[in-house]
Amino acid sequence: MAIDKKQVEEIVRAVGGKENIEAATHCVTRLRFALYDESKVDTESLDQNDLVKGQFSSQGQFQVVIGPGLVDKVYDEMIQITGGDRSSKDDVKAVAGKKQNPIQRAIKTLSDIFIPILPAIITAGLLLGINNILTGPGIFFDGKSLVDVYPAWKDLASIINTIASTAFTFLPALIGWAAVKRFGGSPLLGIVLGLILVHPDLLSAYGYADAVNNGTVPTWNLFGWEIEKIGYQGQVLPVLVSAYLLAKMEIFLNKRVHDSIKLLVVAPVTLLITGFLAFTIIGPVTFAIANAITSGLIYVYDSYAALGGLIYGGLYALLVITGMHHTFLAVDVQLIGSQGGTFLWPMLALSNIAQGSAALAMMLVLREKKMRGLAATSSVSAFLGVTEPAIFGVNIRYRYPFIFGMIGSAIGGVLLTMNNVQATSIGVGGVPGFLSIFPDKWGVFFIGMAIVLVVPFVLTVLFGRAKLRKEDRSASNETVAEPKAATSQSASGVTSSTAKTDPNQRTRSAAQVGDEAVNTLEIMAPLTGQAVSLEQVPDPAFAEKQMGEGVAIEPSGNVVVAPFDAQVAHVIKSKHAVILEHASGLQVLIHVGINTVSLKGEGFNMHVEAGEHVKAGQKLLEFDRKVIEDAGHPLITPIIIPDGQDMVERVEVTTGDVRSNQNGVLKVHLKG
Repeated sequence: MAIDKKQVEEIVRAVGGKENIEAATHCVTRLRFALYDESKVDTESLDQNDLVKGQFSSQGQFQVVIGPGLVDKVYDEMIQITGGDRSSKDDVKAVAGKKQNPIQRAIKTLSDIFIPILPAIITAGLLLGINNILTGPGIFFDGKSLVDVYPAWKDLASIINTIASTAFTFLPALIGWAAVKRFGGSPLLGIVLGLILVHPDLLSAYGYADAVNNGTVPTWNLFGWEIEKIGYQGQVLPVLVSAYLLAKMEIFLNKRVHDSIKLLVVAPVTLLITGFLAFTIIGPVTFAIANAITSGLIYVYDSYAALGGLIYGGLYALLVITGMHHTFLAVDVQLIGSQGGTFLWPMLALSNIAQGSAALAMMLVLREKKMRGLAATSSVSAFLGVTEPAIFGVNIRYRYPFIFGMIGSAIGGVLLTMNNVQATSIGVGGVPGFLSIFPDKWGVFFIGMAIVLVVPFVLTVLFGRAKLRKEDRSASNETVAEPKAATSQSASGVTSSTAKTDPNQRTRSAAQVGDEAVNTLEIMAPLTGQAVSLEQVPDPAFAEKQMGEGVAIEPSGNVVVAPFDAQVAHVIKSKHAVILEHASGLQVLIHVGINTVSLKGEGFNMHVEAGEHVKAGQKLLEFDRKVIEDAGHPLITPIIIPDGQDMVERVEVTTGDVRSNQNGVLKVHLKG
């Protein structure tokens, strides 16, 4: 497909001109810029550019979504226009990282540490919620729990509780693994460090307060130096600081110890010194700091509950935009570990619902079919605890739904804090968040849920429709200077001029394959696993369907096969993605994992080349799950029908368990 040089020039101008581009690269779907000044970006101009499918800023990079098969041509043209040097992804990432201030870097570090262990924490939270239902008094019977009335369920509840509490009991081991890996050390040593801090020989941190009151705190005596022999269950700061020291010490020794004795020196010395310092200095100091922070939060919560609920409940969605919400994961974990519950998580759950409600309301406001569909699907995602598609795809774009979502969330936050609603664990946000709430507070939480469902929805609909009526009145008062051309709406929802064509004329792009017309193309699953909607992909370019419709698969295997007879249109250099072209001309992108371009081909084995013809079920590529997971990248694999293919009328998506080349995941209805 040829590209319009003027449109590429317009992209360069919209990002502030070549003098504002410090470095630029591209992946399989988007241009990635490190800009000197992002405030110079003309977002409206980018929205109006036919080449641009979407745009967003993330971690110091400004990303312009172009789409597969086209982005490399746009990048080549851009390099010719600007005269700049080609940059790698690491170059742009390094430049972008330098632009972040210390607070942003600290937030990103916490995010990098806690996001990989979040699935384990969320799973534990959900299971603890089930345990709450079984053991909470007054839920089903007055003054009694389900296990009190039906004792046969008691041991089942006990097993569930054991499974659920393990992630929290050994939380320092999870944090140690993620933190040491983030700081450049050996993840295995991080696990060992975390387990050292919760060794059963130590007094559990949960029993420390009682031991102090009873004067029974055990100690070590190091030549007259009394050290408290306590563990750090449920604590965050001690293992974070210790993990940083361990990683840096390991890196230091690895550079200086000869290879022949590294195994005997590096790990033993690193663990011995770090463990000793953790118990003697790091642990006691950070334990005191953590308790001070917790006490401060509890004081504010006890003294100014309504104000705290108003601020945190109302502004949480803003924290999501800045990425600072990941910081509060550590605070939630600390509160649960030291106080047995967190008052922050319930407000997070209501904020998710509020933004979902505002996005859902936009279905009744928006006129563009594609945006109405995005509003519906992203709202469901928000109700289940993932708000990024709703916030970035709909609410921020129109502003007022985002604001009304925050207003509803603020009201709900005041209600929760005034009634001391707390969560026993960190579970899934949104509607399922009630499972994490202490059962005796479910009634108040459900009232708060009703508030954040109704208030943002009603305000958004009323304001949005009033705004549309005002725009219609303004448009009707304008004088039309000349007759308008006939218009038609494309599948992407963009209105464009149309001209009369010969109804008997038929081209390959109109879905003609040889002498046979193809009306529907069923695309089989290229992987075995669980097919899910695109909204569940943790990348806004895919989740917001900026590149096109499609589906995603959480793979259970490691082999990608051709979903139909096709020609290989393009093989991505880093081997993580491939574009196939059907005989009708329809192109399909298969993109293994998220941000896997950064692996530069490591862990991927491509079995086909561009231009090669493949049969349905033929092996396209293999990937090493461990390499991808160890690098911290999600394995979820989007299968995309890129926008801009005029032959596509609509796309149907099928989700659920699938086997490669046996189950259909997409049904593409072709025009003509």
